[in-house]
Amino acid sequence: MRILHVSSANTYGGGERHFVDLCRELQARGHEVFAALRPTNEWQKRLDFLPPENLLHVSIRNSFGVLSAMRIAEFVRDNRIEIVHAHVARDYIPASIACLAAKDSKFVLTRHLLFPLKPFNRFALKNLSKAIAVSDSVGEGLRKIFPPGKVEVVYNGIDLAAFDPDSLRAAGEEFRRLHGIPADTPLVGTLGELKELKGQRDFVLAAHEALKEIPDARFVIVGKDNTFDRGFRRELKRLVSVFRMEENFLWLDWLDDTAGFYSAIDVFVSPSHSESFGLAILEAMLYGKAIAATGTDGARQLFGGVVDVCPINDPVSLSRCIVDLLQHEDTRLDLGTSLRKRAGDEFSLQRMVDGVEELYRTL
Repeated sequence: MRILHVSSANTYGGGERHFVDLCRELQARGHEVFAALRPTNEWQKRLDFLPPENLLHVSIRNSFGVLSAMRIAEFVRDNRIEIVHAHVARDYIPASIACLAAKDSKFVLTRHLLFPLKPFNRFALKNLSKAIAVSDSVGEGLRKIFPPGKVEVVYNGIDLAAFDPDSLRAAGEEFRRLHGIPADTPLVGTLGELKELKGQRDFVLAAHEALKEIPDARFVIVGKDNTFDRGFRRELKRLVSVFRMEENFLWLDWLDDTAGFYSAIDVFVSPSHSESFGLAILEAMLYGKAIAATGTDGARQLFGGVVDVCPINDPVSLSRCIVDLLQHEDTRLDLGTSLRKRAGDEFSLQRMVDGVEELYRTL
């Protein structure tokens, strides 16, 4: 099949990781894969497995980018593309128009977020062939907009082959050595874009409570603040300073290779207020890490009842979960083992790509 994936995302996050993994695996399975990206995007290098001629730069700035849609349509016709697959909400209508203009292409979208689509999409995307939801809760939202028969749930997945225990152990030791964290020091981490919805403020407040019982614990926050003035990162650092926790905190921007981080930490924390799926949680599961998490839809989907989640926006409860895991090593290790098994059984990259590929074939 000849498939064009469309994303106007400028920065790299969970949705873009899904995009890259899907493109890579489809290409490896013998499909001809193309990508339409914003010219100013920061993550094109991750698609270096695609030939340069398979990339289209197009500036989709909003849902009504008709000129962008015409450029995509021309690219679709020139490359005899059979399926156009859009991944960002503002790309849905331009991709739909491009398929109408190109005439012979099927239109597919993936919804990565819980936020409901505007009702007008029910009429604007009449030519939609299939809508993919990355979780059951996202699927429920899509069925309020599109006919249920057009909505399919295909869970996100991560490549299990990358997890070699010996190399991961060495990566964790190197991470601690690089950042001056002793091997026996309790280390708690969170990873995600720095923004209110991801709950990093609650993580800082939970750390303040946890240090009352485990004063030598260290905490690491991994993530970029993509806002214009980087104000949220400064606010978080001020809060850490007010509580005099500077010596207990490590701040890192987005990591291209997260192996060292996940291997080094004892507990992963997901303090999110909303999570449609949670690729960072899934990655922590695959590393066999115990997890303290708020009860978002995504976390509940991933855990399947294995983890007792904490209330959202409750740093004190989150702190109790963290302390309990740090103080009980057997519980921590058993939980990590259970989560790793569940991740491998239910959320492999192979399973995800199988689902998308089969969906394409039905079209």
